[in-house]
Amino acid sequence: MAIPTLSPEQLQAARAAATEARRVRASLKNAVREGSKTLPEALDACADSDVLAHIRVVDLLKAVPRIGEKRASEMMAKYDIAANRRVRGLGRHQIAGLKQEFS
Repeated sequence: MAIPTLSPEQLQAARAAATEARRVRASLKNAVREGSKTLPEALDACADSDVLAHIRVVDLLKAVPRIGEKRASEMMAKYDIAANRRVRGLGRHQIAGLKQEFS
């Protein structure tokens, strides 16, 4: 399948949409980092939003205070989550395990 040719206006709109999506995802991670949202609340927000569902699980875990690269990797292994998995791709047992871990 060939990639469609986009007009300059369509390209500009796509760039603006991508920029806004990155800002929304960054604001959720900052809210988790600052403590105004817990990880279970963030996971619920990701379930409700198509844009937020594209956050990588490891990035969301590392946004939690006192969780770094090593601890995030351990938790990913504990719940059998692939390193490149996004929140949308988590199974119900993986989500339940992460929520239980942080409640």
